[in-house]
Order: sequence, then structure tokens, then C-alpha cells
Amino acid sequence: MPPSITRREALRNSLAAAGAIAMISEWAMPALAQGEVDVPFTDLPANFNPGNSATTRQFDIRKINGLTVPKDQFFALQHFDRPQVDGATYKLKLTGLVNKPLELSLADLKAMKPVDLVAGYECSGNSPRAIQALSGCVKYTGVRLVDVLKRAGVQAKAREVVFLGTDHGSSDVVFRQQTFKLDQQFGRSIVLEDAMNPDPILAWNLNGEPLSREHGFPLRLVMPGWYGVCNVKWLSEIRVQKERYVGNYQARWYRTIRGVGGSGKDDGPDTQWIENEVTRLQLKSVIARVRKSGNAHNIMGFVLNDGTPLKSVEVSIDGGPWQKATMDPVNTKYSWKLFNYKWEGATPGDHTIVSRVTDIDGQVQPTADELARKRTFLEDNGQMPRKVKI
Repeated sequence: MPPSITRREALRNSLAAAGAIAMISEWAMPALAQGEVDVPFTDLPANFNPGNSATTRQFDIRKINGLTVPKDQFFALQHFDRPQVDGATYKLKLTGLVNKPLELSLADLKAMKPVDLVAGYECSGNSPRAIQALSGCVKYTGVRLVDVLKRAGVQAKAREVVFLGTDHGSSDVVFRQQTFKLDQQFGRSIVLEDAMNPDPILAWNLNGEPLSREHGFPLRLVMPGWYGVCNVKWLSEIRVQKERYVGNYQARWYRTIRGVGGSGKDDGPDTQWIENEVTRLQLKSVIARVRKSGNAHNIMGFVLNDGTPLKSVEVSIDGGPWQKATMDPVNTKYSWKLFNYKWEGATPGDHTIVSRVTDIDGQVQPTADELARKRTFLEDNGQMPRKVKI
């Protein structure tokens, strides 16, 4: 059972007093004590070494040791360039169906009421192929999107809010049998109802410091509970419109195709193929570390989801019964949710461990077999068995 709210508040107050609220979690993953040791996974590729490349930063989840990831380890990738934007002359444009078109500087935005948000999310292409390295959790500081939209005034006929980044580049746009190579500006959109929700923010700080270039300096959109692609970096313009936005990275690249109904076979005559946009995080748990402590082993991991409260996280060892894990009391609504299971009586030899999460709506993290009729590789939230040798 989680601790009482009094204890939770006391913990948060003590962290705030130290200037680090929601930044550490010594409860679930403390520093190695004397005699403790991490047990390596035996199912990793021989050349597995997540980190930096020319275009991508990845996070080694085996190094998770708190609620948030250090800024210099937080995953980052993009489709185009990493633009160099001058913060001193930067202006965010608000255009389209607004009562008062605006151009807001960073100083203008920072003069509004700031908020902090701890957000955990992943790239929609994150999966066992990448050993879940395209995921992370950080604390953002910014201003609520709804406050900025209210400042401009949204017209009654508005239905869609489009976010355009400074990043752009050449991209293939396919129309029937034709392919056009066009210069594309990265963009994503949400419906007005989601934009007027108090949770999305326009952020200028990450873990208490200004955004780095790779993470979207000087300003980025943060959509808590949504996949990484929805969190537009290097934000240059917010356009309010009536029409549906069908940009390349909204309507074509980021789709999930699933077969439903029928006999359960992909080629069944009565199979229905459903296409959905990649938006909110699909319910997912991941085992990140196994640590030997005395005669027991601690199995540690995290959950990513859209903010829906959780019912349980469970762990199974070698196909045995599901056992309930314990949740970290420092978890927040939109953070990744850290969990721990104490494995006692482990026998020498090879073992397979797996986790699954269930939310209060009854959704259960699927197995890989249950995702077999999903044709696209995005939104892979299947259970991920891990192998260790004791």
C-alpha cells in the first residue's frame, strides 16, 4: 500500500526545501549500498551502447536512479536539423483564428505565471529493439498553453491548434503514384479541447536550466501523457484554425495500423484495418534494473502512460504467477512511474522476468502476441521479458 498523504506531503516538502522537488527518488532506486551489485541482463546485443550520435541521444535505462533523468542524458532526436535560435531576438507568433495576433518574446512568456511539470514520455518508435533507450522523465518549467491562447483570444469557429517548429528540411510527400520532394517545416496539431486543457505547457527550462539546443531551445511544447513527436521543439508559431491539419508528420508518418475482428488472421476476409494517429501514450511497463541485495534481488522498472491512474504493476518470474510490485510514492500523474519488486529465493541459473501494468479502467499491457496484428512498428507497448543469470 502507498504511504499516507501526510508522509507523501512531508517528503515533497523536504525535497522542495532542498530545491529539488520531484528530482530524485531514493526510495525505489537508492545508490548501491555495500555488498549490493547490479545483475547484468543476458539478452542485450553484444554491441549495445546507448548514448550520443550525430542526430540522436539515447538513455541507458540500466542507469536509472531517480524520478528524473539528468539533462545531458535525456533522449533527443529529430527529423530535420537542430536549428540555432537566438533567444535574445526570439518571438513566438500566435496567428490564425485569434482575436489578437501576437508575437511574444521569452521575457513576455516568463512574465506570465510559471508552472513546473514532471513529464515522462518516449519516442513512439521506442521498443525492445532500442532496449527502451528512447524514453526518459524530466522536470519542465514554462507557462500553460491555455494561458497563452487566452491572451490572444480564440475565435468561436476555431477547431484545431497547430504547432510549427523552426526546424525544416527536404522531405518526400506522397500523393497516390506521385512523390514530391518539398521543403517541410516540422509541425503537429491538437484539437482545441486538448489545447484548452490546463496540462500542456510551453517550456523554456529543463531540470531547472534553460533548454539545450538539442531539446528545443528557446521554447518547446510539452504535451504530458503524449508521445515524444507531439512535443514540438524550437517552437516558432502557434496557428489556430478551423480545418484539420494534415502535415506530413501528423497525417502520414505517424500512424498505427491494426487488424481487428474476423478470425484473428491478417488475411481474413472479414478483418478490419484501423488506422489511428500517434498521440497519447499507450500503457506500458519496462524492467530496467535487477540488483542483488543480501539474499534477495530487487527488480526495478518504470511505467509510461497517459496519466490515467494505475491499478497495479506485476512481475512474473520464469512464467510463474503474477506478483504485485510496489510503487514509488514520489511518482506524479505524468511522470514515469517507478516500481520495485523484491525477489526472494532466486536459484542459481538463467531466469526470465517480465512486468505488466493495469490501469483503473481495466486496460492491461498487452503481450507481444497480442500485438501481432499491428502492422506498423510505432507504439510498441508490449510486455518485454528480460533475461538474467543468477
